Amino acid sequence: MALGKIKTLIVDDVAETRENVRKLLQFEADVEVVGTARTGREGIQLAQELDPDVILMDINMPDIDGITATGTIRQTSPHIQVIILSVQNDQNYMRRAMLAGARDFLTKPPMGDELISAIRHAGEMAQSERGKGGQARAASTAASAGGFIPGVAALNNGKIITVYSPKGGTGCTTIAVNLAIALNNEATRVVVVDGNLQFGDVAMFLNEQGKNTILDLAPRVDDLEVDLVEDILIKHQASGISVLASSPRPEMAERVSGEQFVKILQFLQTMYAYVIVDTASLLNDAVLGSIDVSDIILTISTQEIPAIKNTRLFLDLLKSVGVSKEKVLFLINKLDKRIPITPEKISDNLKQEVSAAIPLDEKIVIPAGNRGVPFMIDNKNQPAGKGIFALAEAIRVRLSSLESEAEARN
Repeated sequence: MALGKIKTLIVDDVAETRENVRKLLQFEADVEVVGTARTGREGIQLAQELDPDVILMDINMPDIDGITATGTIRQTSPHIQVIILSVQNDQNYMRRAMLAGARDFLTKPPMGDELISAIRHAGEMAQSERGKGGQARAASTAASAGGFIPGVAALNNGKIITVYSPKGGTGCTTIAVNLAIALNNEATRVVVVDGNLQFGDVAMFLNEQGKNTILDLAPRVDDLEVDLVEDILIKHQASGISVLASSPRPEMAERVSGEQFVKILQFLQTMYAYVIVDTASLLNDAVLGSIDVSDIILTISTQEIPAIKNTRLFLDLLKSVGVSKEKVLFLINKLDKRIPITPEKISDNLKQEVSAAIPLDEKIVIPAGNRGVPFMIDNKNQPAGKGIFALAEAIRVRLSSLESEAEARN
């Protein structure tokens, strides 16, 4: 996608900071500073008047703080991407900023390359979101409020992302949960559906135990209502995501048919911007149904030969049943640079582009799973967290590309 100049607004109550950032950005040919603001209130006003692609937002300001201003701007202009800048590298600030809809969080003063890279990624996202009609914007607003507008939602359903690996132990649940947190904000709410109906762990990864599960929805799939579904879903307060838990016991999984599972996913599309489905390695009816209705099939492998072999078989299967290669994003998880089987070699072997790679980070990832606190909550700036952000960006870009192609065909 060819980008135009990235229109950028700087919001900071310190004049010296505003000027330093402006001077830094003036040397970038693809970035244009369209304005500066001294307060959060002024930032909100200029965001409406100037309609920038990206806002660099200070977090501490005298009238309205940057997080509150971000939430206000994102509610009225969800295409505008906000990068929060703060002198405090505080995890609570980061969580609040992301929940308010911030695209990124950088510690002041940011490194020049880091800031430019963040602006370019945010600018690409902003420009891909521009130009959508009033119906799409209304549907997005409805999704962020937890409801849907009949007729509008049908035209602008949320996106189903199935997270699948044909080999166990590659980290599907870890990826699904942390990806959900990275994608979730006020404008794009996310629900994770535990599609491993026998031995699902999504709720455990969030240290949650809900009395309600997918078994409470399956018998009612033809009469689902928003209030009913909201009552069944687990709300994870720390991250803001919602979860539909799997069956409480393995023998109960057979009570959910593949058809029922798909109908539940399709209803959740009318409520959420992203429906992320964590799956088992077995290609049962629920998993096959999820793949069939997915907008993106996130396929995971590690550098192990059995995992690569099974991935090849799965990709061949997708091709044989007519699944578009553009719907498949390929992820290497637990990337260990000491292993000579590199992502490039795996890509060449499978004839499949590697869209992202999550580095091996045992000191962060394994304890996070054991504590039930996803690393995207309190360790998102570690290598694994940065890998998840890169994956989320790859998904957004691919979805935007698929939408553009669909519009061109129509």
